[in-house]
Amino acid sequence: MENQNLELDYKMAKQKSAKPMLWISMVSMTMMFIGLTSAYIVSSKREDWVSFEMPSALFISTLLIILSSITFLLAKKAIKKDDRKSVTLFLLVTLALGIGFGYFQLEGFYQLNEAGIFLSGKGSLVSASMLMVISFAHLVHVLAGYIVLLVVIYNHFKKRYNATETLGLELGGVFWHFVDILWVLLFLFFYFIT
Repeated sequence: MENQNLELDYKMAKQKSAKPMLWISMVSMTMMFIGLTSAYIVSSKREDWVSFEMPSALFISTLLIILSSITFLLAKKAIKKDDRKSVTLFLLVTLALGIGFGYFQLEGFYQLNEAGIFLSGKGSLVSASMLMVISFAHLVHVLAGYIVLLVVIYNHFKKRYNATETLGLELGGVFWHFVDILWVLLFLFFYFIT
């Protein structure tokens, strides 16, 4: 009986600390991107700064990541109704949209190269290199988002979520939405600043 109480206390303490830890890590990530975008603004005052148009693939990737947040929200609504079939569908669609986001991000870099805007090496532009650094930093967070999403999907298939037990799905959703919002803000930043 005492072991069960200790186990329950541990589980409750872990659940209480999970959300604050996630928020602290997201604040840290936000500070990093504030630093990177500040460096972009400062660098844009250089004499050799060259502006360029955003590649069309980045518009598509932005749409895909917004849609992926919507499908994740639908998965969260469905789990609260214990509609496991819909949760499965929405989580898998979220993953597919997230992978599509990553694909079109990389396609955007290829489009820049095809337009003669090189991200690194001889002939590269400072503006394009800064775009690459910030975008790749975001893609690292998207990779973390893929891992989080895969863990959520795995736990869903293991039936660890239901209408009353949604913490893991909620935390995964918060991180996924953070990555989404972060990209939308970065996209708008690049769109209006470059």
